[in-house]
Amino acid sequence: MLRGPFVSRDHRKLEAFQLADRLVVLIYKHTAALPASDRYGLLSQIPRAAVSVPTNIVEGCARAGEGDYLRFLDIAFASARELLYLIDLSSRLGFLTEHSRAQLTTLGNQVAGTPSALRSSLGR
Repeated sequence: MLRGPFVSRDHRKLEAFQLADRLVVLIYKHTAALPASDRYGLLSQIPRAAVSVPTNIVEGCARAGEGDYLRFLDIAFASARELLYLIDLSSRLGFLTEHSRAQLTTLGNQVAGTPSALRSSLGR
C-alpha cells in the first residue's frame, strides 16, 4: 500500500470492479474457442474492451484527485457500452451462441450500470 500524502482507493472493494473482473474472465471463457480466422479482428477487440473496464476503474482509484477518478469511471462506462455492442455484433455474426450472448449481455449490463451508479453516489 502506498504511504504519504497520496491515498489510494481500494478498487477491490468496489462492486463495479468485482463485476467487471468477473465479466473479463467470462469473456475469455466464451471467446477462447472462437474461430482463429478472426483472431486479430472483432474477436480480439472483445477481450480488449472487457479488460478496459476494470483497468480503468483501477487506474481511477489510484488517482489522487476526484476529477481524475470520475473521468476514469466515465471511460470504464464507455468501454462497457462498447463491449455490449461487440457482444451483440458477434452474436449476429454467429460467433457467439445465444446462451453465451445472453449470459455476457446480462453481466455486461450490470457492469455498465455500476460506474454510473458509483458516479451518482459521489454526487456527480
